[in-house]
Amino acid sequence: MDTLGKTITCLAAIAWKTNSSLSLEEVQVEPPKAGEVRIKMISTGICGSDDHAIKGIIPLKYPFIPGHEGAGLVESIGEGVSSVKPGDKVLTLIVPQCRECSACLNPKGNFCEKQDILPSSGLMLDGTSRFTCKGEKIYHSFRTSTFSEYTVVPEISVVKIDAAAPMDKICVISCEVPTGYGAAVHSAKVTPGSTCVVFGLGGIGSAIVMGCKASGASRIIGVDINEEKFPRARALGVTDCLNPSNLKKPVQEAVKEMTGISVDFAFEAIGLAETMVAAWDSCHVSHGVCIITGVSPPNSKFSLSAQTVSTGRTLKGVCLGGVLGNRTVWSSHT
Repeated sequence: MDTLGKTITCLAAIAWKTNSSLSLEEVQVEPPKAGEVRIKMISTGICGSDDHAIKGIIPLKYPFIPGHEGAGLVESIGEGVSSVKPGDKVLTLIVPQCRECSACLNPKGNFCEKQDILPSSGLMLDGTSRFTCKGEKIYHSFRTSTFSEYTVVPEISVVKIDAAAPMDKICVISCEVPTGYGAAVHSAKVTPGSTCVVFGLGGIGSAIVMGCKASGASRIIGVDINEEKFPRARALGVTDCLNPSNLKKPVQEAVKEMTGISVDFAFEAIGLAETMVAAWDSCHVSHGVCIITGVSPPNSKFSLSAQTVSTGRTLKGVCLGGVLGNRTVWSSHT
């Protein structure tokens, strides 16, 4: 059936209200407007940020279609789109790259000013939605909404990938892998022989572990309250596992005892103020590097001892591993 220029009716998962189960519904997906791309989704990951959005930890407008880790085929393009064409294999990007704003023009940053995360409008760049269900407007999630058979995203949130890319797996390259792996390799620049601790052993934490191992870290401590994650974490490179729930002391003190002093690199992949502080306190006071990748609830704050800041350790927030979004064409060899 020719869908070019037509509204498509398909299935999508909708979050109708905070902390509710997703509902599979028939939705109408409008054609892409100028500068937009309509994608037939092939696969999608489930990132912790999606779970946080559904639970209301990250505030989005309801009802909305979640999802941002997506791989699919370009179905049609809007006026002016030049980087992709119908039939191309693509990934969706939670953080766009407009290549025009102050963030994009600075080689040290990638948090494009046209992002729709902090805060989220739930709408496309022109202030409208492309989704309806039962006659009601449905909001977008981070301008990606990959929990739908078809979605519409800005061209700046799409990257073309190699034609040989395995579409059932490569969706995690959209967020999880570059966020974690890039945090270790690109942002922290983990050094051979170093000691690392990773708070949170989910998808992003696992990618951080892989990056630490690839960088030659000699010891990688994994911290999580879910011990079911430990076997997989060890298989990826974790040398020691800690469950803070089983400790009689703060986890950062346990990390210091295990290492004899503290770690060279600490990574927080959860998004909680207390684990951010624990990661900071686990770092070597002189040269430790603390990387924050977890997204926190709005208005949450964490407090550090002012005396510990001047000793030389580094605290850094990292988005998507610091990699530069759709300036890179991901290939099957990446």
